[in-house]
Amino acid sequence: MTRLLLINPNTTQAMTDQMHAVASALAGPDVTVTSRTATRGVPYIASRAEAQLAGAEALDMLAKDVLARDGSRHDAAIIAAFGDPGIVAARELFDMPIVGMAEASIMSAALLGERFSIVTFSPVMARWYVDCVRQTGLEARFTGVRCPDHMPDHLDNVAVTLRAELIALCERAVCEDGADVVILGGAPLAGLAQQIGSDAPGILVDPISAAVVQALGLARMQPSYARRAARPARKGSTGLGPDLATIIAGSTDATG
Repeated sequence: MTRLLLINPNTTQAMTDQMHAVASALAGPDVTVTSRTATRGVPYIASRAEAQLAGAEALDMLAKDVLARDGSRHDAAIIAAFGDPGIVAARELFDMPIVGMAEASIMSAALLGERFSIVTFSPVMARWYVDCVRQTGLEARFTGVRCPDHMPDHLDNVAVTLRAELIALCERAVCEDGADVVILGGAPLAGLAQQIGSDAPGILVDPISAAVVQALGLARMQPSYARRAARPARKGSTGLGPDLATIIAGSTDATG
């Protein structure tokens, strides 16, 4: 039985529940999916500043899992927020496969077509999402971000209230921008790609689904971390959670 940990760095439990449902349905009966929601931070991460705060919370949640003494440690983890807060730092600290939604969906899109776009529900994140693509090295195959002109007043049921507009944005991404593949970016849109696949043009990618597939694949590869080069030096810290402080101090390794 493979154990997959889904960490939501946003503090909204309903968002976690939505992503958990998508992940569990895709993972299948031989995978146990455990989901956890941040207890500190913001309801929905929508800026680089908020992502920095959320990244620290993600590291703390991962540290608690790695040092779990009850046999509940997971085989792989997903940072379930589209900007992948804390992903680089997490891979530096922990000896386990850790996958981010944005990176996973971008990599999957590159395997499904020649050019890809991101469609999301708010212009606030557009520039940040461009940075996510740039960090993967696939910017030359990226056609840009399509989004509504204004941030919605509420994120509750945004996949329902903006459904028609999101479909229209997918059509513009394909017909005007030349995208073959469209990523539906943002945790509140989890599962929407499967729902509108017959209504929107192009190949649609659901980020949480892409992250689940890649996390499980990496876990089954069983990569060796014994000789990894990017292992931080041991040092003390002040004010961190006890599990994260323990790992940074190096009194136990990040394999648990």
